[in-house]
Amino acid sequence: MALIVQKYGGSSVGSTDRIKSVSQRIFRTVKEGNQVVVVVSAMGKTTDGLVKLAQEISTNPSRREMDMLLSTGEQVSISLLSMALQEIGQPAISLTGGQVGIVTEANHSKARILEIKPDRINRELQKGKVVVVAGFQGITNLADLEITTLGRGGSDTSAVALAVALQADCCEIYTDVPGILTTDPRIIPSAKLMTEITSDEMLELASLGAKVLHPRAVEIARNFGMPLVVKSSWTDDVGTKVISPPNVGRSLVGLEITKAVDAVQFDSDQAKIALLRVADRPGIAAKLFGEIARQNVDVDLIIQSIHEGNSNDIAFTVVKGVLPHAESVAMAIAPILDENGNTDILIEKKIAKIAITGAGMIGRPGIAAKMFQSLADARVNIQMISTSEVKVSCIVDQDECDQAIAALCSAFDIDSSNIIQNPVDKNNILVPVRGVALDENQAQLAILYVPDLPGMAAKVFTVLAGENISVDMIIQSQRCRLVDDIPMRDIAFTVAQQDAEQGKKALYKLQSEIKFRDIVVDTNIAKVSIVGSGMIGSPGVAGKFFEALAKENINIYMITTSEIKISCVVAQSQGIQALKAVHEAFELSGNTILEVPSKEG
Repeated sequence: MALIVQKYGGSSVGSTDRIKSVSQRIFRTVKEGNQVVVVVSAMGKTTDGLVKLAQEISTNPSRREMDMLLSTGEQVSISLLSMALQEIGQPAISLTGGQVGIVTEANHSKARILEIKPDRINRELQKGKVVVVAGFQGITNLADLEITTLGRGGSDTSAVALAVALQADCCEIYTDVPGILTTDPRIIPSAKLMTEITSDEMLELASLGAKVLHPRAVEIARNFGMPLVVKSSWTDDVGTKVISPPNVGRSLVGLEITKAVDAVQFDSDQAKIALLRVADRPGIAAKLFGEIARQNVDVDLIIQSIHEGNSNDIAFTVVKGVLPHAESVAMAIAPILDENGNTDILIEKKIAKIAITGAGMIGRPGIAAKMFQSLADARVNIQMISTSEVKVSCIVDQDECDQAIAALCSAFDIDSSNIIQNPVDKNNILVPVRGVALDENQAQLAILYVPDLPGMAAKVFTVLAGENISVDMIIQSQRCRLVDDIPMRDIAFTVAQQDAEQGKKALYKLQSEIKFRDIVVDTNIAKVSIVGSGMIGSPGVAGKFFEALAKENINIYMITTSEIKISCVVAQSQGIQALKAVHEAFELSGNTILEVPSKEG
């Protein structure tokens, strides 16, 4: 007998007819010999309606009272679904998050789960009942019984956390699409269903705006090795498996309060090539990396900084063994990248890449700042920065690699067994590009003329962390200018649009201390990204991406990469056009046109 946790979102239980249909699906699962725990969201747009009611009463309601109000939405769903199950002869009981022992932080509206005491659920399962649980909610402790909510994606998080606590065989997430698709089917109806995806890939796609699974839910599954399957509640399709590494025996106490950083990685077999003052127009990155791919040169990190005038800088790293070849390619193509002959090429042979990794970084401002501060305290200067949802990488001087590793291990309490050299993905499911995502809710901030000294990045991102602002892409310009004999660089990064003005205001308070020149904000941007665990060792992926944009005459404002993701910032007005072009370039469409009922709640 298997124990299965199923989660149904708002549109899946959006009407009494839908609830009856879901009850039949659950009933069939029980008849197949399984024990079933069900987690449900509020019906349809119930939560939106409750928020509107609160706004009619108060312009600034307390977060505690909002939690009391919003938690009622799920209670309607669980009681109706339990009734529907009982009506067809299946014993069932509805329970709130508090009744099933979901204990959270005392942080109203965005609490994290501390632990789950599943004794009540186990007792009800032993009686042959289906247990229907209110998602999205918990309580602070068994004494105060303060109701808390988990924030956006809370029902996904509840379901996976319950599956882990119950040691379930599988967690099934039912939604309004057939599974995880190569892109948003509301934009590209021919998006193709994936049969499987790694948890790292899913983390990137979820955090890039794919609405099927919330990153916190994927993080829990990844940390505890819980098998996930995403399916449609409207069909019997097999859905998509999300494959996580095996559980390494993590404690269930502090379930969501895990260490943000799991390991420190380093790679000293790296060299950097920077092309300064290349023309700022569509097609430049495509020409450069297209030629690099034709020469079969595999590139690791790529960054393109913000433009200055009519030019910008592009830098990339390669393994040292191919540096002479890569340098020859760069020298040959440089004249094409700027007809005025202003492009300079800089080669750095004595560098190392150091990185911190961990799924716990998601949604926790301050991790990058802590990394930068620990490097500054060790007097290690940062030459390049590259970020993803589960990794922050920095290029440093090779002679400073050992002290950088020691500083990071000390800062994040990592022991020697978690220091990894030249990490290799041993997962057999390696696809160069798994999916494409678009984020139109970002803003770009550029801090101009920042002194190129250890500690500058740490100061900048510590201020943002203090404002609880999460930073996405971070790029440090390669071009260096001397002002009063002090080298200066630009630091650019992206944040959520709603955080842009708050971030700008906070950073201006630093101006008297670090003497930067100005801050420029651009809210008219979009970020288009490709994700795939097989990018490593697949020359040409970046070039193909950039070529797809060039064919549409789309200029690239910024580029950043990790091992499994490449992201480009483009004009917001060209975001959807860019998404469609890249999706087509990598032939990710299927033969079926999808009709999506509505957005999942």
